[in-house]
Amino acid sequence: MEIHFSELWSSMGWPVRAVVIVLTLQAVACVAVMIDRLIMLQQSGTRAKQFAAKVQPAFEAERYEQALAEADSAQSSHLAQYFATGLRAFLARIAAGDDQRRAAELAKRALERKGDAISRELNRGMNVLASTGSTAPFVGLLGTVLGIINAFKLIAATGSGGIGTIGAAIGEALVVTGYGLVVAIPSVLVFNWLSARIADYEAGLLNAGSELVDRLESSGGGHVQREPDAAHGRSLGAPRPAGVAR
Repeated sequence: MEIHFSELWSSMGWPVRAVVIVLTLQAVACVAVMIDRLIMLQQSGTRAKQFAAKVQPAFEAERYEQALAEADSAQSSHLAQYFATGLRAFLARIAAGDDQRRAAELAKRALERKGDAISRELNRGMNVLASTGSTAPFVGLLGTVLGIINAFKLIAATGSGGIGTIGAAIGEALVVTGYGLVVAIPSVLVFNWLSARIADYEAGLLNAGSELVDRLESSGGGHVQREPDAAHGRSLGAPRPAGVAR
């Protein structure tokens, strides 16, 4: 049995057509969100690696003012934005006279707030995938109901309930149901996959922020511009998100 979609479309009533249009818009929106989030994750990972390599010498020398300047110049990177927030809060509190541990604690709080903002940005558009995955089957079912109603109208108009009378109407109803499932199932799968990748990236940022706070607490006055202590030879390589270093 061949399905001619052009013939189905021409035989559909406008209520059923409206359902098909809604499902198509949902599918297009899901594809757009998927492409946007994939590009964002790829670019964020690349920028994070570039920033970590660029800022590492400043961290090794405990030149936190220089590290902040590097972070401010790389604001397109989520990692740079994250570090800039923590370093700025730390240096501001040190300049205000707080001790190093207190300044690191306030930097940690600033990082937590910034992490929430970055998380919202990373998950932008994911509600479209979630909503489509949960509503598309019901939108398709609505099309089925409208198609069956149309079939009963044909029976009432012709006085016959034969397959030749209602076959097209029943066929279009079932096709719309299938279309809803075709839109919903990939949306759910893509949502779960992207959610896992974003969660992995967020975990990497949180780990990097925790490592930054630990280093700010334990560094020997690293907020002051100075040469690295060659006698101790301590290396403080720039933290980087575990999720993007793979």
